[in-house]
Amino acid sequence: MGLPDDYRSMARIRRFEERLTALKDGGEIPGSIHLCNGQEAIPVGACRTLRDGDYVTATYRGHGWAIARGVDLAGLFAEMMGRDSALCGGRAASPYLSDPSRWFVGENSIVGAGVPVAAGAALTAQRTGSGAVSVVSIGDGAMNQGNVHEAINMAAVLDLPLVVVVENNVYSEMSRIEDMVRVRQLAERAPGYGVPGRVVDGNDPDAVAVAVDEAVARAREGSGPSIVEAMAERLVGHYSGDAQHYRPAGEIAAARQREPLARIRQAADAALTAALDAIDAEVDAEIEAAVAAARATPLPDPATVKEHVHV
Repeated sequence: MGLPDDYRSMARIRRFEERLTALKDGGEIPGSIHLCNGQEAIPVGACRTLRDGDYVTATYRGHGWAIARGVDLAGLFAEMMGRDSALCGGRAASPYLSDPSRWFVGENSIVGAGVPVAAGAALTAQRTGSGAVSVVSIGDGAMNQGNVHEAINMAAVLDLPLVVVVENNVYSEMSRIEDMVRVRQLAERAPGYGVPGRVVDGNDPDAVAVAVDEAVARAREGSGPSIVEAMAERLVGHYSGDAQHYRPAGEIAAARQREPLARIRQAADAALTAALDAIDAEVDAEIEAAVAAARATPLPDPATVKEHVHV
């Protein structure tokens, strides 16, 4: 992909989440939402390296990964509105949605719980000989979870085709990661599992793509898992309604000067700026069409309330 394509992909995620916020504020979306504003370069760069059939598992902050994997925008909006979407029929909403047709295994709201799920997908790929790779995104705080340790260790021992992308956005909920761990970078833990670890600039989709492509190639050839730590900064709170009182004055404003979309615009000449403006207009139209389609999707039939429930 070239720079305009990367910008379009990142702008689509950013605008989706901005529109999602407006819909939430307008009462059209029930429940809480967790946004990835400022982290768009990570899923865009990572998914650039993947093939059809490769699995992606994300956190509850996974809208960007779903969009980068090609999940339908109208379906995403409809799902989060609680409508009878083609994804999960309005039952998953923001933190649990999935789309097997796009190999998006899905999200969950338990910190780090995606890694055992992704390891299971990697085991399936290995046992069936499909050649697929399983990529999972987690936040920095998830690296302190026991199930993450167990799953990475299992993947290492079995040489599973797993790539763990740690989206280090500096904060684990409301606590700075530097106050929670003694290592300078979380990727320093990789040698303890006997796997490669690499730190990359999470604001640069090319840097992410290079690192993930190397890890994917290693996994695909049967050499086992890798950890890629992508450094980024949150531009919004941990969840909708988070006042971010714990963040120092000026921190968010400074982050807005470094985030991936701003970085591209800062380096753009007049011709590229005009092209980016045109892309923004096209993305806005695409997002509004998706919202209109989602609003036209009916609400689930109450008679189906007991479907998909296991007892």
